Order: sequence, then C-alpha cells, then structure tokens
Amino acid sequence: MSGPVKRSVMIAGHATSISLEPVFWEALREAAAAEGLPLSALVARLDAERVAASEPANLASHLRMWLFSRAKSEQK
Repeated sequence: MSGPVKRSVMIAGHATSISLEPVFWEALREAAAAEGLPLSALVARLDAERVAASEPANLASHLRMWLFSRAKSEQK
C-alpha cells in the first residue's frame, strides 16, 4: 500500500486539498459512481455531515470512517 496522495476537490465553491491513500480514493470513486454522483458532490455531502457533528473530525478521517462503515454495511 502506498502513502497518501493529495488531491484538490471543490466543496461549496472552493478548492480543498485532501490527502488519502490510493485505496481510499478508489473506494470514494466507486461510492460516488454507485450513488450516481460526481466525486466532488459526494465529498461535499460528507463534509456537510461532518461539519454538522457535535465534534467534527478532520475531513480525511471522516471520509475514511464513512468508507469503513459503508464497507461493513455492504458485507451484511
């Protein structure tokens, strides 16, 4: 597994840099495709959910945790 890759994603009209390992970028692309959304739209939705939390994690951590939860629910 290789180290994190930094990419820029548009959220609410501004570019945000996110560092994730390639496996997480691939999982995000697959999740976005499964939901019929562009990657940036999925990340923006997840960012809005993150910000609404009582103790928001950083965005990269939130994305990893969301992907982990999604993978676990798909295994059931």
